[in-house]
Amino acid sequence: MSKIYLVGGYVRDRLLGLLSADRDWVVVGATPEELLSLGYQQVGKDFPVFLHPVTKEEYALARTERKAGNGYTGFICDFSKDITLEQDLIRRDLTINAIAMDEENNIIDPYHGVEDIKRKLLRHVSPAFREDPLRVLRVARFAARYHQLGFVVATETMNLMKDMVLAGEISYLTPERVWKETEKALSTLDPQIYFQVLEQCGALAILFPSLILSDTVIDALKRSVALTNDLTIRFSILCSQLSTRHAVEDLCNKIKSPNNYTKLAIMVKQYYKDVQCVQTLTAEQIICLLNRIDVWRNPQYLYQLIMASKALAKTKSFPQAQYLENAYKLASSVNVQKIIADGFIGKEIQTELQKRRIELLLNQI
Repeated sequence: MSKIYLVGGYVRDRLLGLLSADRDWVVVGATPEELLSLGYQQVGKDFPVFLHPVTKEEYALARTERKAGNGYTGFICDFSKDITLEQDLIRRDLTINAIAMDEENNIIDPYHGVEDIKRKLLRHVSPAFREDPLRVLRVARFAARYHQLGFVVATETMNLMKDMVLAGEISYLTPERVWKETEKALSTLDPQIYFQVLEQCGALAILFPSLILSDTVIDALKRSVALTNDLTIRFSILCSQLSTRHAVEDLCNKIKSPNNYTKLAIMVKQYYKDVQCVQTLTAEQIICLLNRIDVWRNPQYLYQLIMASKALAKTKSFPQAQYLENAYKLASSVNVQKIIADGFIGKEIQTELQKRRIELLLNQI
């Protein structure tokens, strides 16, 4: 007779007193045919995951995995009916993710995840951890996610991660998977921890070459969390201390960051210092800055650039933000239709528009 258990993140977060919307289930003692006969819908071909006919939540058959190649995809799965819950749980990454709960809310914890929750430890379940290099990034992300709760990476797990990096396993990760974990880490309350853990185990230099975690970047990332939920801003801060624009482009190409992330990272690298000293710029230089960031067509760029520049500033007050916003509002008030009505045509319109914007700033700022 089959049994069903809640597993993973939902159980972990419940024990931490946190809300978790996603629920994952493991079915022990069943076959794919049995679940299909009950109306479950199979998704994926490599291992048996099914969607519940009503709730559409994921139900996976208990399985074991055996390494059969390099990287995080080289596994052979066994999901025969006699696989036990303990066998399924031992293949998971961290002990805090290897806890199950039965239908009577009883906790099944064969690998002491509850104890590690109390100890605030991120500890690997078994030596099989080293077979999947993606777990290095997952541990770093969990360290960022639960940093405010006091969680740290267990010494033995950090040592194992270092061994994995030295063995070259990290090189098998695709840019897409690296970016997916990185984007999730950027959404945490302590994104800097993700990169610090990767630096500590040696993975940062491989996955993010030329990236330097200076005190400026670390502090700015911390400040950015309080300023904005915009992940492109946080990413741009990370890239701001690279040596050149080309260095930013190279890094973004390597990790295949989405275009909106790449564009803002380049923009912040080029212009955040101009924003920080905007009160010393001439009216012409301010209009030139606004032109270069294409603010007339994309006004959100101004907000993003200001927020990144504010996070990178080492002062609590940032009057430059209001100063630049006022300059933009004034420049935006110049009426193009009036310029056309005044008889300007073709390229003359843009030249006159530029001239009147500068004059307005000269008179009112």
